[in-house]
Amino acid sequence: MADHTQEVDTVLAHAADWLAQADGLLVTAGAGIGIDSGLPDFRGTQGFWRAYPALAQARIAFEDIASPAAFRADPALAWGFYGHRLALYRRIVPHAGFAILKKWLSRMADGGFVFTSNVDGQFQKAGFNPGRICEVHGSIHHLQCATPCSDAIWPADGFLPDVDEAACRLRGEPPRCPCCGGLARPNILMFGDGAWLGRRSEAQQFRLDAWRQSVERLLVVELGAGLAVPTVRWYGESLGVPLLRINPDRPECDLTRAVGLPLGALEALTAIDALLD
Repeated sequence: MADHTQEVDTVLAHAADWLAQADGLLVTAGAGIGIDSGLPDFRGTQGFWRAYPALAQARIAFEDIASPAAFRADPALAWGFYGHRLALYRRIVPHAGFAILKKWLSRMADGGFVFTSNVDGQFQKAGFNPGRICEVHGSIHHLQCATPCSDAIWPADGFLPDVDEAACRLRGEPPRCPCCGGLARPNILMFGDGAWLGRRSEAQQFRLDAWRQSVERLLVVELGAGLAVPTVRWYGESLGVPLLRINPDRPECDLTRAVGLPLGALEALTAIDALLD
């Protein structure tokens, strides 16, 4: 145990040193960053079914409900799942680690950017600049036509889901496409999704790429990015810059300029920030 503590302390000091030297910070985030805010942990089928017992009873896996096919087969069930998540994300309060990251970004000479596979909008809610966020898998706070009949993407602000949580079913009418009147769905990249409209995320990626080219000493801080959907891990590793991986389960790094912290997001960020101060 003593050796483990010593190793963590060494990595924390290394991370604080990297942050002090960087002039731009890229925060890359997966679902694990939200656990400290009280968001459910979907790791593994059992983790998902604990959060949605009605889907467990029906033996519906995450990959099956998070798909365009679910909206075609049973819109009330699909919107029961996504409507519950939308309401949850609207009321959740981002944990204190988000404020720490925001403070670090403000201290960088070239500022910072967020790259996330999360669709929950927690960075915007925590006060990050929306123009400096790339939501690579889309956002639950935006809608599109399920068909789709056009390339229109619009905010979900006017949709207030009333969900029977015990049955995971939407009560009342689902949102409709303003262009054709057909069923609307979240503007999220789902499993087996050939209908996702990615232009909003593509524009965000373009802004991220332009910013990244202007940064001389870039540091990547990755939080809560797992291997089930490894988009975030792969992206950070592909940049060839120093990478700090914060993950309580899979902190390992095979890159030369990378270190891993086997801690949760809030614990790790608080410990590093204490060293910086």
